[in-house]
Amino acid sequence: MTSRHLALAFRFAGREMRAGLSGFLIFIACIALGVAAIGGVNSVAQAITLGVSNQGQTLLGGDMRFELNQRETTPDEAAFLAEIGDVTHTAGIRSMVRLEDGSDQTLVEAKAVDAAYPLYGAVETTLADPIATQIEERDGVFGAVAPDILFQRLGLEIGDRVVLGDQVFELRAELLNEPDAISDGFGLAPRLMVSIDGLRASGLLQEGSLVEHGYKIRMPLGTSEDEIEAIREAAGAQFPEAGWSIRSRTNAAPSLSSNIERFSQFLTLVGLTALVVGGVGVANAVRAYLDAKRGVIATFKSLGASGALVFSIYLIQILIIAGVGIAVGLVLAAIMPFAASAMLANVLPIPSEGGIYPGALALAALFGLLVTLAFAILPLGRARDVPATALFRELGLEGRGLPRAVYVISAAAIAIMLAVLAVGFSGDRRIATIFVGATIFAFLVLRVVGVLVQTLARRSPRVSSTALRLALGNVHRPGALTPSVVLSLGLGLTLLVTLALIDGNLRRQISGNLPEQAPNFFFVDIQANEVEDFASLVEAEAPEGKLIRVPMLRGRVMEINDVDVREIQVPPEGAWVLRGDRGITYARNAPENSTLSEGQWWPEDYDGEPLVSFAAEEGGEIGLKLGDTITVNVLGRNVTARIANFRQVEWESMGINFVMVFSPNTFAGAPHSWLATLADDTATNADEARILNAITRTFPSVTSVRVKDALDIVNQIVAQLAVAIRAAAGVALVASVLVLSGALAAGNRARVHDAVVLKTLGATRRTLITAFSLEYTIIGLATAIFALFAGGVAAWFVIARIMGLPSAFLPEVAVSTIVIALVLTVGFGLVGTWRVLGHKAAPVLREL
Repeated sequence: MTSRHLALAFRFAGREMRAGLSGFLIFIACIALGVAAIGGVNSVAQAITLGVSNQGQTLLGGDMRFELNQRETTPDEAAFLAEIGDVTHTAGIRSMVRLEDGSDQTLVEAKAVDAAYPLYGAVETTLADPIATQIEERDGVFGAVAPDILFQRLGLEIGDRVVLGDQVFELRAELLNEPDAISDGFGLAPRLMVSIDGLRASGLLQEGSLVEHGYKIRMPLGTSEDEIEAIREAAGAQFPEAGWSIRSRTNAAPSLSSNIERFSQFLTLVGLTALVVGGVGVANAVRAYLDAKRGVIATFKSLGASGALVFSIYLIQILIIAGVGIAVGLVLAAIMPFAASAMLANVLPIPSEGGIYPGALALAALFGLLVTLAFAILPLGRARDVPATALFRELGLEGRGLPRAVYVISAAAIAIMLAVLAVGFSGDRRIATIFVGATIFAFLVLRVVGVLVQTLARRSPRVSSTALRLALGNVHRPGALTPSVVLSLGLGLTLLVTLALIDGNLRRQISGNLPEQAPNFFFVDIQANEVEDFASLVEAEAPEGKLIRVPMLRGRVMEINDVDVREIQVPPEGAWVLRGDRGITYARNAPENSTLSEGQWWPEDYDGEPLVSFAAEEGGEIGLKLGDTITVNVLGRNVTARIANFRQVEWESMGINFVMVFSPNTFAGAPHSWLATLADDTATNADEARILNAITRTFPSVTSVRVKDALDIVNQIVAQLAVAIRAAAGVALVASVLVLSGALAAGNRARVHDAVVLKTLGATRRTLITAFSLEYTIIGLATAIFALFAGGVAAWFVIARIMGLPSAFLPEVAVSTIVIALVLTVGFGLVGTWRVLGHKAAPVLREL
């Protein structure tokens, strides 16, 4: 097309747009909703990531952080760290804190700090004094600060005293903010901050205790990232068996960043689903608009306008309207980081000023534009080739078949580009590819479902009911609403069913099956010289209970087959095994809750080369095989063991499970503590409280975790995630509703014609309402049945194949899905029907 023709197309398009955006509000809403979801989610994710990066020193507690498990630095290691810069030493341990009279106790995450803490940021409490002053020793009593939840849990006030280990601490202030809390990771219990000297006095720092020591370093101003990396390499070279984990200010909270990235990816894909569903609304709106403009299009062609000119005129109009929708969506997306900054300021390190993130907004705008083009080209191409005589003679553009090949190929190419971008911009391309494939498959299947419903309606036997006969005819007639309604509502309902089943099964596992299988208590940090006395006390307090105890150490995987794990590419699902420290144990016999899947267990008196039994699923994810070697660092010493067998581990039993179980000779003579579980089906809440109190009094260094309390915390987290997931699913469902209403509105012209003709022939208002209601019910039920099947399969795949948990179909989800489908289809349909039945017959009959 020449520039003159293009200018003419713009001129005609502008003149036609003078009528306003009437009929395109749903189009605009569909595009705006999807663009806002994608742009907003990615903007918030970038805001959080930028916040972590900008505040890395504060969140980490230093420019570098060296972590050691179960041991402190040696003199040589301490001297090496001191040469780097200013050092502060912290120690974290999970333990029990109790009232002085022993009447009550609770689990806490104790954090001990020295006088130099914090190097960056500030600890905020209800006192203005430095934190070192608040927790110092006064008259033989050390100070402590804790958040309000600990005061509430034990009924305490400022000035009261509690006992941690063997030491009494005075609660001198309420802890309001801890600058490096996020980098310490997720905690199951309230914080209790004390001094290093106070923790030493408590007797909890013993050989084998599960204590994490952190050494945070403030480096000279202007230290570059290259210098930090050089120090990291020097630490590894000078102390190859130190086993410390090293983080820098650019990687202050890796777990947080990783989780934010994964969650934002999930929400982005959901937003893309909403946008794709909205694309159906775009196609419906374009079809309806062109149908309304058929007289204008016919006039253009009669006056000599080429098909290309007609196509360009209406493509320009569609792009202008899409631009309005994209602009609205971008405005909403740009606001989201500011809103998130206000709502999450006390939870996550989002920059307080919010911010505009052009990259996220540009990606959302690109998705919006591509979706518009992908769904608008086909109806535009169909209108281009319809002869003027047909436009003047026929009611609309339906039934014209596919447009010429160039438009079909263009639409397919844009759809492929959309899929490639969705995968390319995803952090986990495997998941994104599965998502894209599932969406394409769902589109195809939904089209088949629509055709199948129409075929069944067409071949159904003749019924005596006039209303039902009319309904069945409406389902399969040319230009029927069936394909549009099934496609638009099916995707949203399928996503809703999938998420509802995943959420329901997880809650069922946590609140139902797991507590029945899980032990009552986990006991951690049982010292080797106390383990027999501990067992005797548990037997006396819970004679009907079953106590299982195993040795426990902490170790970090350093090498696989003599290759540094940092150089090994591992899929995300198996990377957690190689990241950070893992609990490990040794055993003469195979654990009760696991079965050998490959290899042989070692003899009870085995005394050869160190061997290890590896969890089969995790080993497969990493790519391990029998005979491979694993090097772990335990207590500052590298130990290499050969894989002797693989085990199928029942993680959902919540019993004592380890990824790695070593032969007993591997850690001969190494200091370690013991881990134990107590299972007693007959124990009441009062019995559990009595057992907990007795153990805490007698063995103050033992950490007791009541499984029900831990599950309550997990339930709360799942509930919070479920709210976000349901909100995301709601976005897709809202898009489906918009498209549904648009599809029904687009069919109103044909509905008015049918209603007027039938009323002229004697049909009553009641008959027509019944017929339309039955039609919408049939379509809604067909859509709901598909959504239940597709959503059930998708949820089963996620729960059973990815999470490895038992999956069950939940009847309440099925009922609610059918109800939602019927309410939406019948409800929106009847709203439109009332408007249709209100038309006067004469004006319509004059146009026939």
